[in-house]
Amino acid sequence: MKHRIRLIIAITLVIITLSAFAYYISSHTYLLTQLAHIPPLTIIWLLLLYIVWFVALILILWISMIICKKTLSPKENILLNAYSTLVNFFIPGQGGIAVRGVYLKKVKDLAVRNYIYVSLLYFMFYAIISTALLVTSNRPLWQTLLALIFIGGVSFGVIQFYKSKSKTRSDSLALTSKNLLLLFVATLFQSIVQVTIYGVELRSVNSNISLHQIVTYTGAANFSLFVALTPGAIGIRESFLLLSRHLHGISSANIISANIIDRSVFILFLGFVFILTISLHANYKSFIKKSDPNENSELKI
Repeated sequence: MKHRIRLIIAITLVIITLSAFAYYISSHTYLLTQLAHIPPLTIIWLLLLYIVWFVALILILWISMIICKKTLSPKENILLNAYSTLVNFFIPGQGGIAVRGVYLKKVKDLAVRNYIYVSLLYFMFYAIISTALLVTSNRPLWQTLLALIFIGGVSFGVIQFYKSKSKTRSDSLALTSKNLLLLFVATLFQSIVQVTIYGVELRSVNSNISLHQIVTYTGAANFSLFVALTPGAIGIRESFLLLSRHLHGISSANIISANIIDRSVFILFLGFVFILTISLHANYKSFIKKSDPNENSELKI
């Protein structure tokens, strides 16, 4: 029943969002003209940046497995991120997390509680960095510090609560300062790439948008990850960006235009990801069939 309700909500939000987009564009036809004149080089740059973003995901999963005391071959890592990226976009919620969890449990015998614990660590770093992006350039220093302390404290509290309830054992994880720092740096790298992507998109529709506006805009967009109830967070991210206009000061027209560009390019990127999975001879059976422990555990046909 809960799954059905969640699906109905997701579909409803998508329909409402697409309808709102159609209505807005019909009333602002100049946007279509503007988008039609975006240089092909801009599209190429965005595709390249999304490939770098994908590399950041690979690094994050690699470090996460080090903390979990497990190993993934480069091919496994790439394919696992490819599948989860595709699932995250087309299925409501963070379905990619479940895909990774199922695979790692079946193939790597990774305890689900350990996987969730490390994922929560990543989300904590992501939330802290996103908060810094959102408030650092437009709020006083003391408010920025309070926001970071609050988000960090809440995130740490959630992690400790989960640890106690799930009975996660610290000795089953490599929670060293070095590994945690590596995870933080990889998450920061992901966020820097996202700032660059949004910067290219925003500057392509309005060259007067400043760097601090782009940084704040990225922070607001990042928080949509935590409530991604629709495929690709369609409508959710746009809502966050529109509601935070008083922080980043970017107009609704520019937000809509930049997001249309982003959605279009990301679809092209997903096409690249799909081709990548085929070129690496991956298929879904490798996620539900446990590999022979005496053989290489890479994803196989």
